[in-house]
Amino acid sequence: MSGGIELVVIGADGGPERGHAGSARVADGARLLADTLPGRTFDAGCRVTLVPPDADANTMLTALRAASQRPARWLVVCLLGQLTADPRGRRLALVTGGSTPDNAYRRGLAWDWVVSTMVHGDQEETLLLVDAVADRDTWTALERGGEDGAGELLAHSRVPLWGRLGRYSAGRRGRDAVLPGGDGSFSWALARVLDHGVPGAPAAVGPGELGPAVEAELGRPEYAGGGDGARLLTPGENGRLLMRNRASVRGALAGLSLSEELLAVLWRESAPTDPPSA
Repeated sequence: MSGGIELVVIGADGGPERGHAGSARVADGARLLADTLPGRTFDAGCRVTLVPPDADANTMLTALRAASQRPARWLVVCLLGQLTADPRGRRLALVTGGSTPDNAYRRGLAWDWVVSTMVHGDQEETLLLVDAVADRDTWTALERGGEDGAGELLAHSRVPLWGRLGRYSAGRRGRDAVLPGGDGSFSWALARVLDHGVPGAPAAVGPGELGPAVEAELGRPEYAGGGDGARLLTPGENGRLLMRNRASVRGALAGLSLSEELLAVLWRESAPTDPPSA
């Protein structure tokens, strides 16, 4: 198996439907992750597939399947948008453009399609980053336990999850919500942490080391009101994708007057070619 990463970023814009406005900022977040993640990972080579936000579910799934069939060490998928459940609460989907409240779960990108594609991909390891919101009925389905609960669909031993699920209410209350891809969202927080680094942490950090710093960003007072009841998803011991800790380099070079360009060169020269053992 070759090294490298297949990175697929899917931000699904639900379109003008008022009830799907929770996905209004996904294009911003998707571009942010597509720009930030490749330069922070240790595995040599990162092929990025950024799916247009107005694509339909078939186009999104085709892009994901194509990436999953290319040999690499990692398949990392980012999902941004608004989740919806079928009336019985047994099927989850990411709302796609042109959907109505009645057909969103049928037209959307089904969660089980994404997970199945990742499980059967031609990669050694996977990681699914989620920055999503759910309306009241979908949130209730996610909270319900047992076989009838949609929350059971989120768990798969071979697809570790890292991210945030928030609540979204259409109308006036929705104006104060933290939207996927917007300020205060998981995408925004992760990009900030990767850009600034984690002081005191090793040069190579995974979700375990980055998690507290990301959570601190999510908990900033100016965004706390829009995150009521949000669920943080952590990959635990799985999902050991290692990323560069910029704070480690800045600490080693503290006190030196260097340009950003020279710092970038020094970082590339001093960074190990292989990540430490996970």
